[in-house]
Amino acid sequence: MNHTVEKIGGTCMSRAPELVDTLFLGGRKKADIYNRIFVVSAFGGITNLLLEHKKTGSPGVYARFASDDSGAGWQDALGDTAARMCAIHADILTHDADRERADAFVRDRMEGARACLMDLQRLGSYGHFRISQQMQTVRELLSGLGEAHSAFVTTLLLQRHDVNARFVDLSGWRDGDNPSLSQRLEQAMAGIDLSAELPIVTGYAHCAEGLMREYDRGYSEVVFANLAALTGAQEAIIHKEFHLSSADPKIVGVENTVKIGRTSYDVADQLSNLGMEAIHPNAARVLRRADVPLRVKHAFEPQDPGTLIGPEGGEAGRVEMVTGLDVQAFELHEPDMVGVKGYDACALAALTRHKLWIVSKQSNANTITHYLSGSLKAIKRAEAEILDSYPNSTITARPMAMVSVIGSDLRQVQVLLNGLQALDQAGIAVHAASQGLRRVEVQFLIAREDLAEAIRCLHARFVPSQAVAPKKAA
Repeated sequence: MNHTVEKIGGTCMSRAPELVDTLFLGGRKKADIYNRIFVVSAFGGITNLLLEHKKTGSPGVYARFASDDSGAGWQDALGDTAARMCAIHADILTHDADRERADAFVRDRMEGARACLMDLQRLGSYGHFRISQQMQTVRELLSGLGEAHSAFVTTLLLQRHDVNARFVDLSGWRDGDNPSLSQRLEQAMAGIDLSAELPIVTGYAHCAEGLMREYDRGYSEVVFANLAALTGAQEAIIHKEFHLSSADPKIVGVENTVKIGRTSYDVADQLSNLGMEAIHPNAARVLRRADVPLRVKHAFEPQDPGTLIGPEGGEAGRVEMVTGLDVQAFELHEPDMVGVKGYDACALAALTRHKLWIVSKQSNANTITHYLSGSLKAIKRAEAEILDSYPNSTITARPMAMVSVIGSDLRQVQVLLNGLQALDQAGIAVHAASQGLRRVEVQFLIAREDLAEAIRCLHARFVPSQAVAPKKAA
């Protein structure tokens, strides 16, 4: 096949009129507009309003419904979200008829969702029914509203620009069937002529697997990857509001960053592990197995080829990115651990049960340290569970930061040695460091207040062509 499957994130979707002039049309001839499939996320901030804020945890419709017995809180939140949706498409759509159609679409979906949740509450008032057993379904229902809205509005926008766009709704709205993901995709794409139609596909798909249960907020990338694999796409493309570059430009400065250009799926996995979200690891796995190369591009610089992620990887001996995140060093010390099996399994099971993300781990004869990303409440619960099993052990949880130097093949670069020297010269204490045999990542554990400075320092050492020597904060 000679088509591409392309995903647009929520922040970029909020600038939809600009995308018409760059990504969707951008001076293309009529025939060049097609042979592309676009998978779209909800407009920026909408999923936060429907579920909960991804970073702050501020409750949205779902969180309020789950905790509000009176029903007033979630209904108010649903009304506010509907108003926000209408305000967004009112700014995007310039024709009154299109605005009216979009208003009617939002009204139908939101009122349908409201009726469904009210019915569920009424059922819950009887002792034989448990709302808790349906909460995952509620989360699925609400999450699909945002993607359906953005796909519908984008279709109207493109049709107004004389593009034969087609709204492809995977959300299963008022659909009595419960197909698998592959069946849902096959049914939706059947009969579409890619040479003459431009499918605008919802990033959420209702299916028997339950995408939210498995991937939570990463479902749109999983849908995107499976669609690319299923249709045999020539290339899968993710459009972001920035290039995939050597460091966060907000930390090291735009003038000092370097576009990666080419890298491996191995590196993409490391970035996902550190919360960089180049692509969800499960989505990367689907593309890798289907032998579909992935490209990450700047949505508003369509002529730039961006960064290609594929089996060949990047240039050997080159640091491709320096990044980092806050972690909790969860240390289990037990002198009786030596020669006894099971301690590691117990800790791992507890951390998994409390949904703590394990970024990295280290162990020796009597100590196991997991570097975690998660809430302090969950960490405390995991600590209590492990102490219940091993009451003589000592557990400490310390806030730290992890800085990673990443590349497709770092065997020719003395990252550990040079990194330690650079951090020492900058006056940054390193509490721990690790380097795997695959040589795709080297990790440095430091104090949280030194995170930004450490990224600047290591970026200056390993990406010297455009980096500026860092200055130690007073």
